[in-house]
Amino acid sequence: MEIAKTLKPPKDIKFANYIKEGGIYAVLLILLAIIIIQEPSFLSLRNFSNILTQSSVRIIIALGVAGLIVTQGTDLSAGRQVGLAAVISATLLQSVDNVNKVFPGLGDIPLVAVIITVCAIGAVIGLVNGIIVAYLKVTPFIATLGSMIMVYGLNSLYFDSVGASPVAGFDARFSSFAQGFIQFGDFRLSYLTFYAVIAIIFVWVLWNKTVFGKNIFAIGGNHEAAKVSGVNVPITLLKIYALSGVFYAFGGMLEAGRIGSATNNLGFMYELDAIAACVVGGVSFAGGVGSVKGVVTGVLIFTVINYGMTYIGVSPYWQYIIKGGIIIFAVALDSMKHASKK
Repeated sequence: MEIAKTLKPPKDIKFANYIKEGGIYAVLLILLAIIIIQEPSFLSLRNFSNILTQSSVRIIIALGVAGLIVTQGTDLSAGRQVGLAAVISATLLQSVDNVNKVFPGLGDIPLVAVIITVCAIGAVIGLVNGIIVAYLKVTPFIATLGSMIMVYGLNSLYFDSVGASPVAGFDARFSSFAQGFIQFGDFRLSYLTFYAVIAIIFVWVLWNKTVFGKNIFAIGGNHEAAKVSGVNVPITLLKIYALSGVFYAFGGMLEAGRIGSATNNLGFMYELDAIAACVVGGVSFAGGVGSVKGVVTGVLIFTVINYGMTYIGVSPYWQYIIKGGIIIFAVALDSMKHASKK
């Protein structure tokens, strides 16, 4: 009995472990409680519907970023890729009777063709990022920082060439595709939510049921061990970066349709929200750790906080400060957990 007592961890160690595992959730719950106390009407079916709708596109983007973080990478160009896809899809899917149509001679383009086009562009940008990281051995932070600036420049050139004004007046098919919903009494379930669910299922199967998914986690866990085990690390990185580009592009197209217009500044800071949601959801920057459930949870939590702070009238500048603090706190806890396992 005396030996058993001596083996029990001290209370301060137990408390430290609780902080590492659940500290970020405690902070977020406190923020949520403050929002509800300030404005009890926040808890309504309408707001829940809006949160799900806003979360849907963010989930798709975050799932793209999450795969890179699992491999000890990241992608600072995600938001700018979202913006590029949004502007391109917006210019291609304007209504034929729109007096401000940027390409007057362009008729109705099949929606599927536009989806394939923007996703292909996203895949190419992702491949370029992957080549820089996998073959030129540039750290993901610097590689994607450079591509972020370049993609924004390309998008701005394209945006200026089509009039430098918000692209709107979409074809009814596109508007329905991005803004449609199913009504359940007082609750609306948007089509965007269904697209997010499809993306969630796809990534879950990819991560958990395929060799490719296992290779992603192997690379993140130990780059050299994965290589010795026969994993083609460069090709795997190329694939995951290209796939991420596809997710950003599809998310950007949906975001343009959801908002109803697109400019070259759409997508600004989206990558930070996605990265923050991944970290809050337990995707470790140390690599090799993460789950689809965690990513989705992180996005939902961040969307509730963002929507809630806007709902009660918190200044956008204070929102940046709070979100930045949450990111730092989440990464610090992740680093502590990783250090304790060594």
